[in-house]
Amino acid sequence: VQLQASGGGLVQAGGSLRLSCVASGGTFTRYRMVWFRQAPGKEREFVAAINRGGSRYYTSDVKGRFTISRDNAKNTVTLQMNSLKYEDTAVYYCAADGAALGTTAVGAVYYWGQGTQVTVSS
Repeated sequence: VQLQASGGGLVQAGGSLRLSCVASGGTFTRYRMVWFRQAPGKEREFVAAINRGGSRYYTSDVKGRFTISRDNAKNTVTLQMNSLKYEDTAVYYCAADGAALGTTAVGAVYYWGQGTQVTVSS
């Protein structure tokens, strides 16, 4: 499975961005789709996940501000990010795996996208 992420950029604090990730080369509906992020000098961390049935799970840092969605007809997962904070600055990665919805471990991931930079200015 190949994952292609896009939509990052520079935004002021309080603004919004929408990330997209298109999957190809596999059966999209087989996988839990996940967004991770990695800030400079920090380890990659879980952000949000959506399972095949559309149930969602978020890390507490983004709950209420970010929304993950998937369109199985278009093999696409999106991350709508609102009320962005400086602390959200990171490279965001989409990923696919077969883990349970609430799994946050990086090691559970089968496939990674290439990452897209999100920079929030304070």
